[in-house]
Amino acid sequence: MRGLYYSLNQFLKERFGERVQKVPLDAGFTCPNRDGSKGRGGCLYCNAYGSGTGAFREGLSIREQMLRGMEHMARRYGARKFLAYFQAFSNTYGPLEVLRARYEEALVDERVVGFCVGTRPDCVDEAVAGVLAEFKNRDLMVWVELGLQSVHNETLARINRGHTFEDFVKALEVLKARGLLVCVHIIFGLPGEWHLEMLETVKTLARLPIDGIKFHELYVVRGSGMERLYREGRYQPLTQGEYADLVAEAIAHLPPKVVIQRLTGDPRPEELVAPDWARDKAGTRRLIEETMLNRGLYQGKYLE
Repeated sequence: MRGLYYSLNQFLKERFGERVQKVPLDAGFTCPNRDGSKGRGGCLYCNAYGSGTGAFREGLSIREQMLRGMEHMARRYGARKFLAYFQAFSNTYGPLEVLRARYEEALVDERVVGFCVGTRPDCVDEAVAGVLAEFKNRDLMVWVELGLQSVHNETLARINRGHTFEDFVKALEVLKARGLLVCVHIIFGLPGEWHLEMLETVKTLARLPIDGIKFHELYVVRGSGMERLYREGRYQPLTQGEYADLVAEAIAHLPPKVVIQRLTGDPRPEELVAPDWARDKAGTRRLIEETMLNRGLYQGKYLE
């Protein structure tokens, strides 16, 4: 809703003069928290898919995924420009020549105006930032999406995240030194966190040079550690109303220039265990916006 927050659609239209659509990709990467480098089994809320489709393992190349996705987005939204979204697992975790080749493969034609790379803070260093900057220097838009989830190290340890908030700050500094755009992923409803802890994550990020943020509710998926906790009665997800209140208030603490890339998560229906409202993406977004209107909230309201 225009005026309440700075949306990704608005940001992209300002940059490119028209709608730009993200095309999610599975590039066949893994994660240091799964392959034994940092740990095995992944984060408490993650399963073997890692937010991906498994398309790469099934033999679908990045180029094929990109072309199919562009065709679908063009039909559905009328989009003529696209961003390749490397979504599954940690997409800066690999040899530099592999990273460079897979990013290049997504640039199938001139309609692709850049890409977004989802990764972890501990998978970013000077060398990785240098590869990403090569593409930025070709006048492509490059977003790096860093999964932080919380600024509280106790929480990160509790969910078996495998990195610290300090790792995130270091990665952010490295990426911003190269002039790259950084979007931070956070999760509301993590075990052991209450209202104040969740808002403290947002207030802390508001003081850092981030360019965008994605909000996610913690939903329970099949095959994750969270599923076990939930079925044992040791975890209760946020209600839809609680989540909407948190996101509405959180947005008001963010600077007006920070792009709100996502308001709610988007679980695969066949994997979702709880809460049921996580399937209602449109309804949750509507409730967040209604809450902001009813409470007189808007992006940047609480900035000092």
